Amino acid sequence: MQSPRPIAQIIAAEIGAAAGQVQAAVELLDAGSTVPFIARYRKEVTGGLDDTQLRMLAERLIYLRELQARREAIAASITEQGKMTDALAKAIAGSVTKAELEDLYLPYKPKRRSKAMIARELGLQALFDAIVADHAADPVVLAKAYVKEGVADTKAALEGARDILAEWLSENADLLGRLRSHMKQVARLVSKGVAGKEAEGAKFSDYFAHSEPWTSAPSHRVLAMLRGQNEGFLALELEVDPDAPKGETPCERACGAAAGASGRGLGDAWLREAAAWAWRIKLRTSLTLDLMGEMRERSEAEAIRVFARNLKDLLLAAPAGGKATMGLDPGIRTGVKVAVVDATGKVVATDVIYPFQPKNEVRQSQVTLARLIGAHGVRLISIGNGTGSRETEKLVADMLAVLPGEKPTKVIVSEAGASVYSASELAAKEFPDLDVSLRGAVSIARRLQDPLAELVKIEPKAIGVGQYQHDVDQGRLGRSLGEVVEDAVNAVGVELNTASAPLLAAVSGLSVGLAQAIVAHRDANGPFKTRKDLLKVARLGPKAYEQAAGFLRIRGGAEPLDASSVHPEAYDVARKIVAACGRDIRAIMGDSAALGRLDPRSFVDAKFGLPTVKDILAELEKPGRDPRPEFKTATFAEGVNEIRDLQPGMLLEGTVTNVAAFGAFVDIGVHQDGLVHVSQLADKFVKDPHEVVKAGDVVQVRVVEVDVARKRIALTMKKDSSEAREQVRERGAPPPKGKPGPMQAAPKAAPASGGAFADALKGKFNSR
Repeated sequence: MQSPRPIAQIIAAEIGAAAGQVQAAVELLDAGSTVPFIARYRKEVTGGLDDTQLRMLAERLIYLRELQARREAIAASITEQGKMTDALAKAIAGSVTKAELEDLYLPYKPKRRSKAMIARELGLQALFDAIVADHAADPVVLAKAYVKEGVADTKAALEGARDILAEWLSENADLLGRLRSHMKQVARLVSKGVAGKEAEGAKFSDYFAHSEPWTSAPSHRVLAMLRGQNEGFLALELEVDPDAPKGETPCERACGAAAGASGRGLGDAWLREAAAWAWRIKLRTSLTLDLMGEMRERSEAEAIRVFARNLKDLLLAAPAGGKATMGLDPGIRTGVKVAVVDATGKVVATDVIYPFQPKNEVRQSQVTLARLIGAHGVRLISIGNGTGSRETEKLVADMLAVLPGEKPTKVIVSEAGASVYSASELAAKEFPDLDVSLRGAVSIARRLQDPLAELVKIEPKAIGVGQYQHDVDQGRLGRSLGEVVEDAVNAVGVELNTASAPLLAAVSGLSVGLAQAIVAHRDANGPFKTRKDLLKVARLGPKAYEQAAGFLRIRGGAEPLDASSVHPEAYDVARKIVAACGRDIRAIMGDSAALGRLDPRSFVDAKFGLPTVKDILAELEKPGRDPRPEFKTATFAEGVNEIRDLQPGMLLEGTVTNVAAFGAFVDIGVHQDGLVHVSQLADKFVKDPHEVVKAGDVVQVRVVEVDVARKRIALTMKKDSSEAREQVRERGAPPPKGKPGPMQAAPKAAPASGGAFADALKGKFNSR
């Protein structure tokens, strides 16, 4: 078989690199190196491929190797059958997709007994050959010679010949390729509501009479329609040339031409009709299934990409830092769960307060919160954004208004996944004596201090920043989100002596087992003094150490460089740089003026090139720098607590909770995220919402339209929003997609009021 195009060349063209760079990266991956390690510490080897290129490379490498393995298996099967030709071998070697390869294999693929096989067993292949050989002859007359036992009449004989033609057409790779290409260009995805289920499936009403091109149908709408179909409320189909006369559609004509029907004889007429029948009954059905599958895969890939990007933004959100924090997990009837953690995240106090119906213990609740704040020096108050969040926020605000001295900062945070963590085995091990409900409050407090360190404990799918994440391939989603977590953790770096096992498990080169072994060694022997001490951990060998060491930090240890991202293998280079400055390493770290006077080229050697030297200099200038942004919070408008409080024209501040292909959802504090459609994100054209916003951003929005009944809020970020209302009405703002979030359909309770309690609370503190 002819050799296919080298994998390295294919990937290089796709990621904008040289084949040599790709081959070098492939060899590193095959040797067990991780993407973060290669991107950070092997720039000379790969020519500077970044983590995005490397992720694409790794994904395509898997696909192309699977394609090559399938190519070899198919070639072996056809060769074993004695049917391989030079032309077929060339076509197999040149196939670039699995679908194209399978089209070539169809005629040779072992198959179950088909109608065409039965027809051949009855001798009807000869009838078909006779029709093809003489287009002028009448097929009905020819068929009379084949009426016998098993073939009742001429109609049955011709149907058998038609089955043979249909199978031949369905195995014609060239024809299938042309038909598939035509369908992709002209097909429309049509969605209709199922009769009698309109009321029950009202949430899919946007798609009860919907049609759009297959080639450009956006991911979120495709997945919405597929969900509606799965739930029995929508019927989907692909329309192909619906206005063309029967028998005269481009696809039917293409099938007729492939069958050899080029004249006006009776045989030509029969071949055209039989080919048209084959298209309608066999080929169209199989190709529609292929295109629907491809559309689903394309939409799932986009949904996964969106989820991964949002997750990365959330994981890399600004940490509030090591400050004593109170976490509040709001609840109406079940009470507000309270947990206080110190600057290191250790739980120092828990409680449950009942300020709302049915107990209405407003005063007692505020006294409890004030007491905990004073007793533990609370600097931050983290309030989960679920049911009762605004009521809880008002309770806290009223209490803070009369609290003497420096007041803690209150922040509403996403509590997505907190309940999943609370009931997890990990949480049970971490807090064996703590009630499940209180574990959620701990998580809410810690995720304000350090979102990354806390969110890695939660299965990424439960964090809820995707669109239709429950409808996509869960294996593929899990792999993609796992890669995002790995990239985020390694971009920030991990404190070796304080990190939890889940956080350590996301470090390059460390498995869950190795992470647990590190924690066990730390508990038994005390803090690690140097990175080299990692080699004393059971089962942690040189390869794992190589991959992990540069991403682990030890502050205040015996080796100052252990607090930086300089890899231990390059410590000698770093020491040469320090020696060139003529000062102690601790004195030179952070001195950008002294380091800036050095020529990086002076420190290049046979092992470490200019990229690594520049990275070392940058790290010495800002050792252990955190790439995450500065912490800031959104301030929700007073008196705007639920969707009924909103009015068009209101200017509000909010936090971006999710970014989808069609726009961004923003939490403005009313238990229902509003949507800023992609057309309303800026005063310029925006193709990708991620160009403008990301999850966690604090933004200014203006209310355009409110639909209380359907729980829809249309927002704009345009400075000039005079035409926004009309645009939203023409467009129809889509509802939030995917699993209902914690801000949706929250039951309401009367806001707590400090009122007459204010003076009493003042008196309580003034008398201390």
